[in-house]
Amino acid sequence: MTFEEVLIQKTSERAQCTGQALEEVLLSAKANDYLTIGVYESAKIMNVDPDSVSFCVLAIDEDFECDIALQIHFTLIQAFCFDNDISIIVGDKPEQFEDAHCVLITNPAEDSWEDPALEKLHLFCEESRSYNEWVPEITLPER
Repeated sequence: MTFEEVLIQKTSERAQCTGQALEEVLLSAKANDYLTIGVYESAKIMNVDPDSVSFCVLAIDEDFECDIALQIHFTLIQAFCFDNDISIIVGDKPEQFEDAHCVLITNPAEDSWEDPALEKLHLFCEESRSYNEWVPEITLPER
């Protein structure tokens, strides 16, 4: 096995574990009402209270490449996340969510919600940046 093949395999395994962690975080954030779904809703939160944003997930699908406005929003959201040191990943969009192109996990300053899976996601993003992969891609686990 070559070094490149080992790196690809390790990246694939990391992405799979990260997909499971993301699923856990999304369920936990939804239960605690710390989830914002939708590009425009996310932009509002980022504008009004950027310090409350803990994590950002951008979801792509077939329509993404055809929608210039959505691409512009993604670029602006990515720039905002980079400027504000917010971890960000790109994943595949579940079909049951029509407007789930952007999902924010928020955490109000007065609350101390902590999730071990969220820490895994932050570590995954940090490791990805060390490999110069600034917006890592993951796949959510099949249900």
